[in-house]
Amino acid sequence: MVEEGTRLWEPTPEIVRDAKVTRYMEWLGRPVDYQALWQWSVDAPAEFWTSVWDYFEVAGARGDGPVISGTMPGVEWFTGSTLNYAENALRRAASEPDRLAVVFRDESGARRTLTLGELAGEVARVRAGLARLGVGRGDRVAAYAPNVPETLVAFLATASLGAIWSSCSPDFGAPSVIDRFTQIEPKVLIAVDGYDYNGRRFDRAAVADDIAARLPSLVARVRMPAGGAAAGRADTAGTAGTAGASAAGPVAGDSGHPVVSWQELRSDEEPLAFEPVPFGHPLWIVYSSGTTGLPKPIVHGHGGVVLEHLKALSFHQDLGPEDVFFWYTTTGWMMWNYLIGGLLVGVTVVLYDGSATHPGTDALWRLAAEEGVTYFGTGAPYIIASMKAGVKPEGLEKLRGLGSTGSPLPPEGFAWVHDTLPEVQLGSFSGGTDVCTGFVGAVPLLPVDAGVIPCRCLGAKVESFDPSGEPVIGEVGELVLTQPMPSMPVMFWNDPDGSRYRESYFADYSGVWRHGDWIKILPDGGCVIYGRSDSTLNRGGVRMGTSEFYRVVERFEEIADSLVIDTGQLGQEGRLLLYVTMAEGAELTDDLVTRLRTTLRDELSPRHVPNEITEVPGIPRTLSGKKLEVPVRKILLGTPPEKAANLDAMANPEVLSHFTPKS
Repeated sequence: MVEEGTRLWEPTPEIVRDAKVTRYMEWLGRPVDYQALWQWSVDAPAEFWTSVWDYFEVAGARGDGPVISGTMPGVEWFTGSTLNYAENALRRAASEPDRLAVVFRDESGARRTLTLGELAGEVARVRAGLARLGVGRGDRVAAYAPNVPETLVAFLATASLGAIWSSCSPDFGAPSVIDRFTQIEPKVLIAVDGYDYNGRRFDRAAVADDIAARLPSLVARVRMPAGGAAAGRADTAGTAGTAGASAAGPVAGDSGHPVVSWQELRSDEEPLAFEPVPFGHPLWIVYSSGTTGLPKPIVHGHGGVVLEHLKALSFHQDLGPEDVFFWYTTTGWMMWNYLIGGLLVGVTVVLYDGSATHPGTDALWRLAAEEGVTYFGTGAPYIIASMKAGVKPEGLEKLRGLGSTGSPLPPEGFAWVHDTLPEVQLGSFSGGTDVCTGFVGAVPLLPVDAGVIPCRCLGAKVESFDPSGEPVIGEVGELVLTQPMPSMPVMFWNDPDGSRYRESYFADYSGVWRHGDWIKILPDGGCVIYGRSDSTLNRGGVRMGTSEFYRVVERFEEIADSLVIDTGQLGQEGRLLLYVTMAEGAELTDDLVTRLRTTLRDELSPRHVPNEITEVPGIPRTLSGKKLEVPVRKILLGTPPEKAANLDAMANPEVLSHFTPKS
């Protein structure tokens, strides 16, 4: 067992000297002191965010209006200013057209590349095609597409027009996609007919047809090449769209709208242009998980995303033009939006489509070695899976940063990264789709301790509130934001009076964003995340986040995954139920049950020994990999599974039946 707080990594004087955040502090004329910089960034937010715009020389026109006006949840940023995300992402294309911008890989080993000049050229072509279809400022373009270069091109083309992007990955079922896209009424749907995953081809033609048929707002559908022969299997360094679908003209779809091939969409070569839009103009629409109701369509603005991603990627992850940036994600998770934000700071972005563990658990590590990745990002479960599988990554001499997000990483995961890659800084980040970034994370200036996130991010006034709504240090409390961030949602779509937005974040504390996680802020500014505050374990008045429980249980080699549920209700203590999925070849023996109970008693408390330990074939998760604690609790308290969770928003809905109470 690794003790929380054990020092694992410290920056060398050279790392501190060369860090991009150090250069920023020198530019400001401030001493190299991260905590002092953070305090200034939240005490003087208008000055801080203005400095970010100026330091990065954001392409756009600064207006005469105030930097910040109003209070949460009705804040307006940079009134009168205009800019365009795509222009900032492609600003280096004219001066450095031969710089490598994108590397695409899939699980078969296929590889394609795009230089900045080629990427800009493809964006110009697709922009012209979308405009031909009638897409303009404020229109929505929806994509049912994997993490391939064509999806990135389509997004940048959409943004360049001032239109609004939204995407779902093709592993989403039709009802889940329809729940999302019908809310936003897209004008154009870009969809693939299939994708590859875990060595198998999945046909999505019928699903794409079903989605299109349920979107009466469509004026056209675009068939995108992706995967298999359609996207090209050879290693090619060229345009993203030259392989695949026929260049034949549009044909009528079943719903009456034309169906256009990708080649037809990109058939015209026109100069690239960018529509200047207000700072808060919608850039994209992302969605909450939708596991307990209709997904919330969360809208982020051009300016907020540009400033936040410039700050986060440069100052916290220390990325710049010399870097090769990879994060394992799909287009249905906000980390795709964050990954492609690397273009803003000039990195080479690595896109990967496929399984993280095909043909073996080390698949992503091998990819990183082959592509010379300097910053590698993934979800915490992949790190734990690599640890349990005994993976020993090799050939990662260029790697200097590793990011982990999606769920809390236990101290053992921190220690495995340090033991395996001792020179690499681990950055555990926590934030969310809601802000499309992390608001607690790492920075090159600070050491890394096991189980501890080193700092609150610049411009993010994260605090821990006790039950009375007072900030506390060194105690577990509600994670709140007491100052606005520019990447907070500009609105929810179809929420004209803002009531749904206010209820989601501001119902508990007036003018304060409640995020829904437990957090402990340490005296030195470090943070520990304990999981969702709406799935707390409350045993005899002792509250504990589920991440502490999982840390103990999932350390056992015999256990592949687990879920813990407290069925207690207000004024009534319930049963503590532990569900486990066994590792391959392992069994839930009486001896293992005894060892589990003993370890939980010793490391947590006697109150946290489960009443029952049950083996299940799988732990229910969302499509982005999060455990479904709250829906399972509802099922155990009597709610039918189909009402407790949206089955189409789940990665494995078939396992829910194993949590239904026995009659």
